[in-house]
Amino acid sequence: QVQLVESGGGLVQAGGSLRLSCAVSGRTFSSYDMSWFRQAPGKEREFVAAISRNGVLKLYADSVKGRFTMSRDNVKNTVYLQMNSVKPEDTAVYYCAADRDGSWSGQRRSESYDYWGQGTQVTVSS
Repeated sequence: QVQLVESGGGLVQAGGSLRLSCAVSGRTFSSYDMSWFRQAPGKEREFVAAISRNGVLKLYADSVKGRFTMSRDNVKNTVYLQMNSVKPEDTAVYYCAADRDGSWSGQRRSESYDYWGQGTQVTVSS
């Protein structure tokens, strides 16, 4: 069974930085396209960033482009989300997700993902 465990969330001031990690169990991590989504209170879950199996292809939501960077380490079975110049509107629970399909299509849609972590809270104070 594939398990995803996020960490690195917390309280940060606006303009600061935070790095989220997502450790993935199992031997097939390098075959998964990965993503980060987030959900703020009272709002729907939204796409943040995605990265292809080999780390070459990346997608970002317009709201985080230029501020957030997603990366992966296929030796450590971990994906990262480096969050810089954070804003109060970045406050949310952040989830990582794994897509075993490998087709690199529909990565902005939550329905494309097969496995999800439990989430980590990020709170940005103004």
